[in-house]
Amino acid sequence: MKAIVLAGGTGSRLGPVTRGVSKQLLAIHDQPMIYHPISTVMLAGIRELLVITTPQDRAAFKRLLGDGGQWGVSIEYAEQARPEGIAQALLIGEAFLGAGPCALVLGDNIFHGAGLSQQLDEAARLDHGARVFAHWVSNPQRYGVVDLDEGGRPVHLEEKPHEPRSNWAVTGLYLYDGRAPEIARSIRPSARGELEITAVNQAYLDAGELEVTRLGRGTAWLDTGTLESMHAATEFVRVVEARQGLKIGCPEEVAFRRGFIDAAALERLATEYGGSPYGDYLTRLARDPRPV
Repeated sequence: MKAIVLAGGTGSRLGPVTRGVSKQLLAIHDQPMIYHPISTVMLAGIRELLVITTPQDRAAFKRLLGDGGQWGVSIEYAEQARPEGIAQALLIGEAFLGAGPCALVLGDNIFHGAGLSQQLDEAARLDHGARVFAHWVSNPQRYGVVDLDEGGRPVHLEEKPHEPRSNWAVTGLYLYDGRAPEIARSIRPSARGELEITAVNQAYLDAGELEVTRLGRGTAWLDTGTLESMHAATEFVRVVEARQGLKIGCPEEVAFRRGFIDAAALERLATEYGGSPYGDYLTRLARDPRPV
């Protein structure tokens, strides 16, 4: 399975700071925001990634992430000239994906919690149909919402409903079989002129091929699209890391624990950060990699 990380858009809700830098390059505590979705797909064992960003931001992302070799993965780049919907990423990335399954993750989404890596690992085995991840929220009007029957099967999808049928919000992590680009090409722009990812999910639902993984109450899903939510995510990450002494969304650690790189490579990466707390953490991890 390959993965697309969508890091385009204008970040207008975070202006004026995003006039000079991509939203996904802003800091969440001591890491760039994009480290989090990259770590998420790496947790699923995915090693081929396509980062989609704007023409003006491509060089900055490439300077930060390189070709991914330092983490034992491959990173390619593509451009989204205009933000025309999440589903557009499937069209931009079609040549990269070939005919195989894929994960699509939004560049401003953070996932953290016990059991998450097992859920991701299982979901990444998908070879037919689609799977989305749902999280219970208090304000479902802001999100795409999925209604589930008593057996946990999806029965209805709706984008930002005025009167939601449930509190299960569809998160910014989607897994599809090889038909996803074809389905994305078949949908029409919504009233706001975008190719909605909900329409792609609806096509799979109509075919009886959409599955939903519900993230439990012990799992955090953070959408950092506004200043308030970005500050809340930063504080969440800071507090959890300070309490546990463990990193959240650390691609170096994920690469090491998944066996993409060895301890010697991890120590070399640590030296690139000098004596920073982040570098010190990687050094300690390389020398004492006790699983947690």
